[in-house]
Amino acid sequence: MSEFLKAAAIGTGMMGPGIAVTFALGGLEAVLVSRTEEGAAGGLAKAKAQLEDLAAHGLVEGEQARQAAGRITSCIWLEAACEQADIVVESVPEQMELKQALFERLDRLAKPAAVLATNTSGLSVTRIAERCMRPERVMTAHFWNPPHVMPLVELVKGEKTSRALMEEVKALLARCGKIPVIVEKDRRGQLGNRLQMALWREAVHIVEEGIATAEEVDLAARMGFGLRLPALGIFEHADAVGLDMVAGIMEYVSADLYSAPEAPPLLRRMVQEGKLGVKTGAGFLDWKQRSAGEVRQRRDNFLYQTLAARRREGAG
Repeated sequence: MSEFLKAAAIGTGMMGPGIAVTFALGGLEAVLVSRTEEGAAGGLAKAKAQLEDLAAHGLVEGEQARQAAGRITSCIWLEAACEQADIVVESVPEQMELKQALFERLDRLAKPAAVLATNTSGLSVTRIAERCMRPERVMTAHFWNPPHVMPLVELVKGEKTSRALMEEVKALLARCGKIPVIVEKDRRGQLGNRLQMALWREAVHIVEEGIATAEEVDLAARMGFGLRLPALGIFEHADAVGLDMVAGIMEYVSADLYSAPEAPPLLRRMVQEGKLGVKTGAGFLDWKQRSAGEVRQRRDNFLYQTLAARRREGAG
């Protein structure tokens, strides 16, 4: 049985600070690792700001947030951070060679009993662990963004990952306030992203075919099935409707759905034209006329309110 007292979160960009916050709230000492002093300081500041936000929105008590903040540090020395860690989670860019090289190094630096986890959103953990001498202790721990708020963590089993160890990490994450799910097979896109990609693919196809505008698609998703999902899961809904009806609708509609093994032509064309979304000011929507910051704030406020309500109701 593993004992989890110290954690290391590698990367101080979008994901690392929130991962450190998660472990600190679970009572672990957490160190954020960056390549630069500036990155380390910035990551620490982000983590403390996230804890303040959680307390301000009633998701943790103020004293709990203060104590967790005291358990988070940052550094630029990978060796020092990893040699004492019981679990290491990396959030470096999604490049296979980069992750393989990092895990080869972590395999040498971390203590024998440490868990080595990747926060990849879709790369194969089996391949990431190919250069490791202890692939049984390597797994995916995919936190959803923003990681300090979103409850879900997908634990993906590599071909050689210890199943018993995954249960231990699942228990640790539950202790930290997360809702972990185990994905038994190492497949492209894991679990949540496979569902999300299927939705994106058909949404783009709908716009490309002129069936509805991007704005109407977003509105239908947010105010229709999306509004219901927190209360009624996909298979709960299917069982409630009746599987005979689901099968009948699926057979009728499926022939008209986008099923090519590549991104829809409209999406590929937009990328070629440099219409990349918020980062370029134009995508499916005109971001010169919209505030990306306001949209993110709306998202975060909704998440805070929803999770605070769940907490009050005792739903976790």
